[in-house]
Amino acid sequence: MAGYQLWLVQLGRNPDDWKPLPTVGIGVKEIRIHTGREHRVIYIASFGEGIYVLHAFEKKTRKTSKPDLELAGSRLREVIRRHRAREAERR
Repeated sequence: MAGYQLWLVQLGRNPDDWKPLPTVGIGVKEIRIHTGREHRVIYIASFGEGIYVLHAFEKKTRKTSKPDLELAGSRLREVIRRHRAREAERR
C-alpha cells in the first residue's frame, strides 16, 4: 500500500488520501493508509533529487503524537542540512 502511494508521488500525482503537515515543515505531507489499522507515511518531495520519507508508523490514537511529529521534524532538518551542503559543494 505505502509503496504504491509513494509511486504515485514519484509520478507527480497525489496519493489517494493525504494531507499537508505544515507543523512539521513547508512541503511536508502525510499519506494516510487505512487497512483495518491506521498507518501514516510522512514525506517531502520538494527536492529534485527524490522523495524523502521522514517517518512511517502505525497510528494508535486519533491525533498524531508529538514524538512522531518531532521525529519527522528532526529528520526534515537533517535532509535540509544535507541538501544545502550538496548545493554548496556544487558552487
